[in-house]
This record gives sequence, C-alpha cells and structure tokens, in this order.
Amino acid sequence: MILLPAIDLKDGKCVRLQKGAFDTAHQVADSAADTAAAFAAAGARWIHMVDLDGARDGKRKNAAIVAQVARTSGLKVELGGGIRSMADLEAVFSLGVARAVIGSAAVSDPELVEEAAARYGERIAVGVDTLDGIVRTAGWERSSGLNYLDFVRKMEEISVKTIVFTDIATDGMLSGPSYERLRELQKSYSGQIIASGGVSDNQDLRELASMGLYGAIIGKAYYAGTVDLAQAVREVG
Repeated sequence: MILLPAIDLKDGKCVRLQKGAFDTAHQVADSAADTAAAFAAAGARWIHMVDLDGARDGKRKNAAIVAQVARTSGLKVELGGGIRSMADLEAVFSLGVARAVIGSAAVSDPELVEEAAARYGERIAVGVDTLDGIVRTAGWERSSGLNYLDFVRKMEEISVKTIVFTDIATDGMLSGPSYERLRELQKSYSGQIIASGGVSDNQDLRELASMGLYGAIIGKAYYAGTVDLAQAVREVG
C-alpha cells in the first residue's frame, strides 16, 4: 500500500480542516517544502497535495508551492483542487505533478474525465468526496445528490483507474477511517482505491493495508503526532 502524507494549501499556507469546513482552517506547518522533505526523510515516496482555494473557487492559487515541492522533495506529487478542464490538467502537469485528482468536474463534466483518462491514463484519479454516502462538490460545500457507489461505477465505465475516497464525516477528526463504506466501495469498483479521512494511528494504516487497498492518505494524524510515518512506511508502505 502506498502512503500519501498530505499537505493542504490555502492562501499559500499549510493548513488542516475539520470535516472540510473552511472556517476550521488552521495552520499546521510553516513551510510546505520543509514538510515534504520530512515526509521523504521518513521514507514516503508520494505526497498528496490539495489546493483548497482551487477546490472551493475553481481558481488555483498555490501553483508555485506545488512546483517547488515537486522539484525539490523527490516525492511523487498527487494534486487535487480546481482541476476542471484539459487546460487545467496541462497546467498542473507542467508543475511536475505525477497524478491529478479531478473532483467537482467529475460530477458536472464526466466527458472531461473520459477524455483525460484516455489521454493521461493512470495519471488521472477522481476524488469521491462523500457525506452520508452522497457525493459532495465545490470544496465539499454542495451536494450532488449522487450515491457514491453509483458514481464510482460510472467512473469505472469511463476507464478511471484510481479513485480517492473521502468520507467527509471522518476527515480531520482522528476517529478512524470509514471502513464499512470502503468495503462497499471495493465491491462496486475494481480499480485502485486510495482511502482518505479519519486515519488516527498506525493501527488504522495496518487495517487499511490488510483490506488490500492501493493507498492511504495521512493528514491530521501526522501533524498531531499520532502516526509514526517512518514506522508506517516500514510496516505497510
């Protein structure tokens, strides 16, 4: 299982949210580059980055920071937030991003995802952000009305190889991942699943690995010191 420690960017700062609520944003690190270097020193090979400004408003504001991390960290960068056109994809890939996560646009413009998957293959992932099993968009602030299992089946039909699944109710809460929804997801989707949200300690990562998942994102637990990233890399990464 690949481990993706996370950096969320808002107004140029490294922040974390609780349950995706922007009014809970608080800074957790001074430097994205230094944080990424610490991830690499612990043995990580990937980093998950989110441009929260892009996710909410559709206008990415943190490109220079993403490019710096991609250039200096030695990590493969997975980036989401504000990717809503083929031009956006070309722009983020020009920063050195290894994999782009399409979120809101996958709901509103599935033809974009189909075109992107055809052109870029496994460099494309779709973010499946859910609350009570319903997919949310626009920085998690709007309900699409779509059941997450129906949505991922549609994504598989258009050749999406990787999804990033977040249960918003667990995100930033250190309460444990949404294991039941992840198991239901595995029954509905045969591609690569990255679990996001709720990881609280190394035992959670061991459990996710035992499920046969492709990857797991580590957010607040890293900054709170409840996950030992180097140990996790040794054990499951």
